[in-house]
Amino acid sequence: MTRTIVASATREIIIGFDQPFCVIGERINPTGRKKLAAEMIAGNFDTVIRDALEQAACGATMLDVNAGVTSVNPNETEPGLLVQTLEIVQGLVDLPLSIDSSVTAAIEAALKVAKGRPLVNSVTGEEEKLEAILPLVKKYNVPVVAISNDETGISMDPDVRFAVAKKIVERCADFGIPAHDVVVDPLVMPIGALGDAGRQVFALLRRLREELKVNTTCGLSNISFGLPHRHGINAAFIPMVIGAGMTSAIMNPVRPQEMEAVRGANVLNGTDENCTTWIRTYKDYKPAEGGQAVAAPTQVNAPGDGAGNGGRRRGGREARMGRG
Repeated sequence: MTRTIVASATREIIIGFDQPFCVIGERINPTGRKKLAAEMIAGNFDTVIRDALEQAACGATMLDVNAGVTSVNPNETEPGLLVQTLEIVQGLVDLPLSIDSSVTAAIEAALKVAKGRPLVNSVTGEEEKLEAILPLVKKYNVPVVAISNDETGISMDPDVRFAVAKKIVERCADFGIPAHDVVVDPLVMPIGALGDAGRQVFALLRRLREELKVNTTCGLSNISFGLPHRHGINAAFIPMVIGAGMTSAIMNPVRPQEMEAVRGANVLNGTDENCTTWIRTYKDYKPAEGGQAVAAPTQVNAPGDGAGNGGRRRGGREARMGRG
């Protein structure tokens, strides 16, 4: 069974088909958040701190950390800012982190200070990117997100996206990186623009699981881009992609509707043993008239809560596709 191990200094999480769905909190990302970008440029990390703590409290398994505040001279500005942001976040929470950048120098700088075993987000099928990122992945012995696009761009043909994913897995093997350390992003298209986007990704996930035997992730909210009431679509999408074989997603754990879908899917998929996390989280939940809850769910992100793999302890992308 394919298992991808990520870790903070104190907590180890397994991403896998037999594990609870891995929720990678997306909010520490200034893309599309002008106020956050301005704060980070000014050295103000109040929102970063708040987002880190809130996402952890709401049940995130991991946190994605992105410091791409500007497209002007990112090779100069991003490495130092990403390091600073990463160090702040890993000083606040004990969750594993995803280092999210398209700047090679920033990824390398962050890997030098990261504790545990972070996830590198990401590499594409472009040969230049493979040659730049994969040696770092091998050197620091960390897993990597493989995005299914290459020099030709993002294909609308799911067979082409599968071929790109296969190419990346094979190139990783050339560098001595095992398939269990490759987490493929098959690229979820907006359903409002492409009517069969859902069916495409379900089929792709099955192939990635059965043929390449790799774990998978996505920018979850891509599916609902451009539609009203996006969280309803996202919440419906979650159990469907989990059923098709997806094992993680970059998403917003602060949204109760979407986290309910994750936890419910874990129960029905048999990865929340004895329904422990569901019971702990919702034992005091009481719906009121009109369907509104009178008590917020209680989330305890503690060892064994099913947030990632039982929380065992030990001693960028939607920006490139329009992440909302």
